[in-house]
Amino acid sequence: MNHRAVIRSLGIVMLCEGAFMVPSLVVALFYRDGDAPAFLITIAVLMLGALLVPIKPPKSGLYARDGLAIVALGWLVMSVFGALPFVLSGSIPRFVDALFESVSGFTTTGASILTRIEGLPRGILFWRSFTHWIGGMGVLLLTLAILPMAGAGAVHILRAESPGPAPGKLVPKLAQTAKILYILYVSLTLAQVIALLLAGMSFYDALIHAFGTAGTGGFSNRNASVGAYNSLAIDLIIAVFMLIFGISFTLHYQLIRRNWKSFWRDEELRFYLAVVALSVAVITWDVLRHQLLTPGAALRQSFFQVSSIITTTGFATADFNAWPALSKTILLALMLVGASAGSTGGGIKCIRILMMLKLIRREMTRMKHPQIVQSIRIGGRKVDSETLQSVVLFILFYLTILAVAVFLVAADVQDLVTGFSAVLACIGNIGPGLGMVGPTGNYAAFSDFSKAVLSLCMLLGRLEIMPVAVLALPSFWRRVSI
Repeated sequence: MNHRAVIRSLGIVMLCEGAFMVPSLVVALFYRDGDAPAFLITIAVLMLGALLVPIKPPKSGLYARDGLAIVALGWLVMSVFGALPFVLSGSIPRFVDALFESVSGFTTTGASILTRIEGLPRGILFWRSFTHWIGGMGVLLLTLAILPMAGAGAVHILRAESPGPAPGKLVPKLAQTAKILYILYVSLTLAQVIALLLAGMSFYDALIHAFGTAGTGGFSNRNASVGAYNSLAIDLIIAVFMLIFGISFTLHYQLIRRNWKSFWRDEELRFYLAVVALSVAVITWDVLRHQLLTPGAALRQSFFQVSSIITTTGFATADFNAWPALSKTILLALMLVGASAGSTGGGIKCIRILMMLKLIRREMTRMKHPQIVQSIRIGGRKVDSETLQSVVLFILFYLTILAVAVFLVAADVQDLVTGFSAVLACIGNIGPGLGMVGPTGNYAAFSDFSKAVLSLCMLLGRLEIMPVAVLALPSFWRRVSI
């Protein structure tokens, strides 16, 4: 392992995080809520990362193991220092709770331990939501866009940080790819801010909810989330943008290049939109047959919540905890499915589910016709056996971690639904679950141990499990050269 390169990269990450806190400091100074000193102290501490930057690696370039270490440790460093403003401002006095909130922010989960949100300093609330925006596309990817320090080995960082089975480059140079992705990211965020302003939101609120939507995080500055505004226009704008950010940014790039065929012929996109449409239709019907809402309200609420859950954003306009069992079951299933690969959303990803369905269909066909040779194709291209194997192993690993985590937090919950949905909501980076962690609840009642387990689940889910899990292997750290 190129140990010096890893340490140097962590120093750069600390400096970047210090720069990321400046907008929150400006907000804190503007509103004068007393949280400015917390940001000043944290920024000063993060500037110590400058001491690590001059460390010269013995060799240039990064290998796969270096990329995994940088990504996993980089996100841990971001989360730890990101918790300091919460503690120093007194908004979240206990560091364990602050770390949970910070991890939830950077991993774009949206799970919270806060019982009252609207009374907190506005600089703190801005930082809380801004962590979504930073973590949505990936802080290491942003580092590559600004400071392409890793050279050819930077692809290992992209692979470790990008959600999906097969991340790729849009253009030959990775730094240019990172810049294109962030231009798209910023442009879509600004478009949503403008749309929300036109719908009647204040500039501050529009920024908060645009950050949460873009990063598919779901932190709001209102106790009742998006439902506090009770606005059809705001609901539709946020719901549509959630779906947009749940689509692969590679497809957005193709759309900008006016490559309409590549966009609409994408099999994962069609699967993603079909799942959304079917889920909205069934939940609307289910809610109507139980006479819980009017037809218009049922369609509005189901569309928003399906968009929120499948994209793993976690905004809420209704207490879906009170919905019928079928509707809640569909939402739980959507938590597993997640958004598209290459988007800012979490979950298993639509492409993996699609591959698994095709794999199951092939095996059923082989049972009828043992001699048949049938390949699995996505978008007209054959999927190689190595990719299929990695998808199967990922899903098995995902479900195994889910089961183990449910067992570990079981002592803190009153019912299985709460425990299961809490873990599922954290590993899928969704935020709200069912039971006491529903859209009107929070994670404050969990013990410190359970919060630590759930925080790890959030990191595992955001980083595609492997970059964090591999750190637990003793062999990963052997033959370390300094």
